[in-house]
Amino acid sequence: MLGPVSSPQRGPASNAFNEAFLTGIEGTTEIVLVRHGQQSVPNLPNAKLGDSVDAPLSDLGREQARLVGERFATERVDALYSSGMRRAFDTGAAIGGHHGLEPVVIDDLQEIGMFRDVPRDQTAAEALGIDYLAGLRKRMARERSWDVFPLTEPSAEFQKRVVNAIEGIIARHADETARVVIACHGGVINAYTGYVIATDFDMFFRPAHTSVHVVLAKGHNRALQSLNDTHHLQTAEGSFVTY
Repeated sequence: MLGPVSSPQRGPASNAFNEAFLTGIEGTTEIVLVRHGQQSVPNLPNAKLGDSVDAPLSDLGREQARLVGERFATERVDALYSSGMRRAFDTGAAIGGHHGLEPVVIDDLQEIGMFRDVPRDQTAAEALGIDYLAGLRKRMARERSWDVFPLTEPSAEFQKRVVNAIEGIIARHADETARVVIACHGGVINAYTGYVIATDFDMFFRPAHTSVHVVLAKGHNRALQSLNDTHHLQTAEGSFVTY
């Protein structure tokens, strides 16, 4: 017969891990990164930039945004931010509507500038060629680096603006025991969580639409708590998980 579980030891090693991973530490800020819902126009190389970059939520994306909003309806949300892109702002608004909050727009939270330097009257396929793009996609699958793609925002530039933006938000809430929600994008979530865990990949995992990711912050410490939570998308009517 198993006996009762003993109390955890309170030695120096336990205290070190508490500090390193911000477990039970007062004044810790919880940064909740939420990917936007599905957009109505896929962000594909053969789409005109004006159609693909700032596409609105699809019907399914609006339902995903409603579900993630309901997920946070009974949880504390102390501050709410989003990128200025419609799909992210509207996802953030679905969360904020339950708390009387409107997302504060931070432009540097927008998604990676894919093919941003393609001439405005061309698609990426027209500028670079279909076969060339196919080869780039295979390289991206292997290397997971934005720098594979020409005419695109450089990886280091992208990560710097994202990390600086989120660190600025953290500084604004320094030493608050607060939950801060940031509605943003898959590349943005990878850039910041990848910075926290020091991965070499620009895309080290694939966030689902309206998935939830949590980073804890206090002082100089940052601790990744969870990735890709989609339990709110599993409903009695079925799964609403998409990528």
